[in-house]
Order: sequence, then C-alpha cells, then structure tokens
Amino acid sequence: MPLVLASFVCGLVFGAGLLISGMTHTEKVLGFLDVFGAWDATLAFVMAGAVAIASIGFAVARRYGAPILAVQSLWPTRRDIDAPLVIGATLFGLGWGLVGLCPGPALVNLAGLSLPLIVFVAAMAVGMLGFEAWDKYKLSRIATEKTTVATVDGRGASRSRRNASH
Repeated sequence: MPLVLASFVCGLVFGAGLLISGMTHTEKVLGFLDVFGAWDATLAFVMAGAVAIASIGFAVARRYGAPILAVQSLWPTRRDIDAPLVIGATLFGLGWGLVGLCPGPALVNLAGLSLPLIVFVAAMAVGMLGFEAWDKYKLSRIATEKTTVATVDGRGASRSRRNASH
C-alpha cells in the first residue's frame, strides 16, 4: 500500500506541476519547438527545474543505497546509443512536434474529455501495446532460434546465433 500511495503522490505532484507551469497547453510546447520562429523558452525553464530537483533526489538516493519502497535500486546500466533508441526518439519527437503534447500532459488533459485528445491517448496506448507485442514476438523468435540451433548441433543452449553461422 505505501508504494501505491507514493505513486499517487508523485503523479499528483507531476500533474499539478504540468498544470501550474502551463505545459498542458499545446501552444506553449509548440512555441518551444518553434526555434526559428516565435520561440517560447518557458519549457526550457520547466525542464531545468525538473533536472535540478531530480539531481538532488538522485544524489540523496545514491547516498542511502537501498530504496525505502522497493527491494533494490534500478539504476540504468546502458549508456550506448543504438538503433531502437534513435528510432524511438525520432518517433517520439515526431508525435510531440505534430501534436504539441507528450504522454504526461496528454494524460493530464484527458480530464477535459476532448475527443481529439482521447483519440490521441488511445492511439498512443495502441502504439505502446503494439511495441510490447512486437518485442515479445522478437524475444520468443530469438529463443526459438537458439533452441533450434542447440538441437541441431547437440552442443546445448549456450551457443549463440552468431556462432551458429560459422
């Protein structure tokens, strides 16, 4: 129950911050993205504030070591830039630039019950579910290929697909 309460409070603070800062207004976000036109820097200040506060929070969390409401800390370990990251960032940027909303503000704006916004959030959810299905399919296909290779050569499941071609 404490984790649910903490999630609720964090979501409430996030939503309130979006509303107070005006980041739920698409014209503010599109103004920020219009670098060569009527540029509106307010989103940069919101992001800078978020990074400053989050940096303090991360520093405190690293000092304590173990989290309060979880079994372990889940710090990111990857720092590489790969094709899925670039493709995902491009698609996110396209959606953000075309609509002027990212997922958080879109969810906050659902309270207005605007049909275009409902359709946007539904399409966003379908995109997320589609990715999850594709990712599961991809992982199951890799597992099947590894099993097939191990069965054919009799060496066991540890032989990779790359090594199987040699």
